[in-house]
Amino acid sequence: MKIARRNLLKTSAATAAAFSASAALSSRSYAADPIKVASIHDLSGGLDIYGKPMVDALTLAIEETNAGGGLLGRELKLVSYDPQSNMQLYTQYAQDAALKEKVAVVHGGITSASREVIRPVLDRFKTLYFYNTQYEGGVCDRNQFDTGVTPAQTVQKLVPYSMKKWGNKVYIVAADYNYGQITSEWVKKYVKDNGGETVATEFFPLDVTNFGPSIAKIQAANPNFVWSALVGGAHISFYRQWAAAGMNKKIPMASTTFAVGNEHIVLSPEECNGMLICYNYFQDLKNPQNAAFIERFHKRFGANYPNVTELAMGTWQGFQLWATAVKKANSVDRMKVIEALETGISIDAPSGKVTIDPPTHHCVLDVHIAEVKDKKLNVLEDFSQQPPADTAAVCNLKKNPNDNKQYVIKA
Repeated sequence: MKIARRNLLKTSAATAAAFSASAALSSRSYAADPIKVASIHDLSGGLDIYGKPMVDALTLAIEETNAGGGLLGRELKLVSYDPQSNMQLYTQYAQDAALKEKVAVVHGGITSASREVIRPVLDRFKTLYFYNTQYEGGVCDRNQFDTGVTPAQTVQKLVPYSMKKWGNKVYIVAADYNYGQITSEWVKKYVKDNGGETVATEFFPLDVTNFGPSIAKIQAANPNFVWSALVGGAHISFYRQWAAAGMNKKIPMASTTFAVGNEHIVLSPEECNGMLICYNYFQDLKNPQNAAFIERFHKRFGANYPNVTELAMGTWQGFQLWATAVKKANSVDRMKVIEALETGISIDAPSGKVTIDPPTHHCVLDVHIAEVKDKKLNVLEDFSQQPPADTAAVCNLKKNPNDNKQYVIKA
């Protein structure tokens, strides 16, 4: 884990240096002031395993745009903040981005807690916000656009697939905050809908590293499989301890969080082979656009880059949707860009077609079920153009444009 983090830190440092050099060279050809794009993602702290690839993806998107002449004839400038998994810093940096740097858009936040401290600040100071992370659904805010998958797009697919493969008794382990708590309710709903039983649910704070007592409980409950919604660097300990106890050879596991932080690269194949996961994007997707994207990504960040993650792709897609809307609006004015996005803008991405759903400001996405095998994510089944049905049940910004809250959707 430490080795992987050191490598990613080196990559991030190289990224920053190269981007500065690129920006310095390209700025000579632009007459107008640059358009500033803010990144507020953890580059240190317990969630840096997610944040670094997200910043790298945003860096690549901005560099490629500048190499192609910029946006509206103006250079793009990345303003990057490291909140260090600290909510107070998230609040401070959101305010700095809006008031001091006067950025056109913020791409930021990883956990739901970080999103919910950024969101009111950017609403207040009228700065457009993209949240590019998978999450529990339910946010209804005209100033925010969400590119990540929600439970109706992933949990709904992975639960019946796993039950058909392994059986009907499920034990849930999850992070103890909004995502883990609400996602667990969706898991229980879909387990019940498919004729199964949730035998127990356990929640763990993000800094917990000792899972011995819980592993003993799972062993005693003897479920057909475990569902993991664990999050962050500390929770990797669960998978190590699970394998060390020999449980990975007895009880299989499904997850909608595993591998988004490259856990399958950090862990050995013996510790995680056979897990099932479901996301919008895997580096191993077979299509021409993804092959070209991965080639460019590796050319920029090195052939040994560990893996382009779901969250990195969500960030890249968030930038591309915003840039497409800026071109359509012929402006970076917040409301003009929002109105352009609300026309239902689509992009053809390495993950497939991505379309803004106007009433919810979420995305219609392809999703895929994959199996972890020898540090690869092998795609088993594809589901085309899945709508954000959970959030659509509570949010309609076309009818209620002034709505501004996160709904807890009743599963």
